[in-house]
Amino acid sequence: MIPDRPTLRQFLAADLWAHGLERWRPWYRISNRVVYFQRLLRFGEYYEGRRDPFGRLWLGLLRVRLRLLGERLGFEVPRGVFGPGLSIAHHGTVTVNGEARVGRNCRLDTQTTIADVRGRTPTIGDDVYIGSGARILGGVTIGDGVAVGANAVVVEDVPAGVTVGGVPARVISQRGSRGVLSSPPLGGSPQAGDQGLQSGEEGADGPADER
Repeated sequence: MIPDRPTLRQFLAADLWAHGLERWRPWYRISNRVVYFQRLLRFGEYYEGRRDPFGRLWLGLLRVRLRLLGERLGFEVPRGVFGPGLSIAHHGTVTVNGEARVGRNCRLDTQTTIADVRGRTPTIGDDVYIGSGARILGGVTIGDGVAVGANAVVVEDVPAGVTVGGVPARVISQRGSRGVLSSPPLGGSPQAGDQGLQSGEEGADGPADER
């Protein structure tokens, strides 16, 4: 979960950057519903840690909004799974188990599944690209910088920096996700505190949101 407002700003900025956007715009609520869904997800992760009545109220409202918007987009993406820099390519079925853990700068295409097998869930590193139709199943560990090809089914551990494909997935290239993904600007970017959240502003996504 997101513990404080500075971290929330970083997550929001990194997610926008991963989508190629410089800052949040209010009309994205209509024109870019995927980015809006991710924004609600991050606010939900922030309010998950709030124990005051006001924070719990906002969390309840955000849960409803996430569920309704997720159903429209085809997303089943729980809070607290993905690190900063998440990019869901566009609307379409995306199913993620809430016990899975995914690092920073992950890109998900449509029809992707990250699921448990016999109660064991995947652990996925940083800078991982997951292609359309891919399935990552069970207690596998996927290293940093991996590219999972379209329609691959991953049931075994994957080392860092490779591309896997096929059913079951096997290493088909040493290139990995290089050229597909870059690391988002966290901390080192002078804009990181301003791109996603403006301090003191109120809005419909939460009391800390910008209009």
